[in-house]
Amino acid sequence: MGQFEPPEGKLREEYGFFIDGKPDTPVDRERFETVDPSTEQPLVEISAGTEADVDRAVSSARQALDEWRATSATERGQVLFQIADAIRDHSEMLAVIEALESGKPYTQAVFSIKSCIDYFEYFAGLADKVQGDTIPMGWEYVDFTIREPMGVTAHITPWNFPTSIIGRSIAPALAFGNTVVHKPAEETSISALEVARLAVDAGLPPGVFNVVPGRGTEAGAALAGHRDIDSLTFTGSVETGREVARLAVDNVAAPHLELGGKSPHVIFPDADFDAAVPSILRGIFSANSGQSCTAGSRLLVHQDIHDELVDRVVAAASELTLGPPMDDPDMGPLVSAAQYERVTDYIEIGREEVGEPIIGGAPDRTGYYVEPTIFDGVSNDSRIAREEIFGPVLTVIEFSDESEALEIANDTDYGLAAGIFTSDVGRALRFARNIQAGSVFVNEYYAFGTQTPHGGFKQSGIGREKGLEAIRTYTQTKNVGINIEV
Repeated sequence: MGQFEPPEGKLREEYGFFIDGKPDTPVDRERFETVDPSTEQPLVEISAGTEADVDRAVSSARQALDEWRATSATERGQVLFQIADAIRDHSEMLAVIEALESGKPYTQAVFSIKSCIDYFEYFAGLADKVQGDTIPMGWEYVDFTIREPMGVTAHITPWNFPTSIIGRSIAPALAFGNTVVHKPAEETSISALEVARLAVDAGLPPGVFNVVPGRGTEAGAALAGHRDIDSLTFTGSVETGREVARLAVDNVAAPHLELGGKSPHVIFPDADFDAAVPSILRGIFSANSGQSCTAGSRLLVHQDIHDELVDRVVAAASELTLGPPMDDPDMGPLVSAAQYERVTDYIEIGREEVGEPIIGGAPDRTGYYVEPTIFDGVSNDSRIAREEIFGPVLTVIEFSDESEALEIANDTDYGLAAGIFTSDVGRALRFARNIQAGSVFVNEYYAFGTQTPHGGFKQSGIGREKGLEAIRTYTQTKNVGINIEV
């Protein structure tokens, strides 16, 4: 795309909270900096939420709940359509913000904003189609169910797809009559504050969507453990997910968790290499520099095609460009110094376990850059094959037949996603049947959309988001039984 100059005036020097429909002054003046990962220089200062700030936001959401849930489903859908239009009208601003905050290439940030719009439109259309059932209880009874909002929903979201995940989790919560308190990741809080402002400008009543940035140990813990939330949606690491779920369950708030992954990408000899190679790269490198829970980080290759396929993947990966987000390269920097340290530490672990990567590493340059990195000859028992790295590091594992491929693919604590390339329909369907994963991609990694349910098996999470499954996540069932013979 070439150099893209962000419009002036898009970033303020500092940001607060968004509570009760307006920017909010924090109780405590403590702040934290967000950093441009391509330059390692500060971008803006953001208020760090405390327990008192979270309490004010939850109180605002609770006060707004009765009016919002009583708003007709059709009207709620219309408001969400208006929010989608407002995001579309400001999509350039939001894309610039996400690119600068997260380090992802500008084109990928544009896609994230489009994804958010798609979610708001999808759930706007679904708002008035949430229905109950009639249940046959006998001649003297009429029995039916009603789907009602959960109430006040808490959302703790990560930094990798900040705007898209607002659409994925907050849009359905709003569509089905809930009110929201959102704690975004420290690294990418501006996106959430801007979307909340646009939502109110588009007609969302005050208090329905509140945002409190802050540190996970303070604002995040306070929100997860708040006595007045009714459900908690968390996307992030397994370790943090366990802790916030405990806090929520202590108050009998329903937890929904989308956690980590170590997804297998299985390539058979009958695969279309011309399609498989770019899909492999997208699955672990060019899509947000591998910073995705669903990243295809374990490449399982049949022994008969190992050399040819790996050579082609290495050649293609070596052509990927790294650079600042506004240069719109194939890959940007990692999001933060902490993430850079984590990924480079794993590369050192890989060197100890396997030897030198056949390509990649950390270049000597300003910014949190890591090149596409590939370790070959990896055992599935090694740390780099078992632990989530969350960066552009691919482990290559050989297999001899379909049975061994499935055994290796399932030999993981995670179960978020899995991919397979084959022209054998029976093999693809057997793999889809037997793999322990919430999403299965056949002949295209990331073959999913707004309408498709998303979530994990095993330690990859609890529950589902997206598509019609979101109705189950953000509503609860009430049964009404009537004796009509009295």
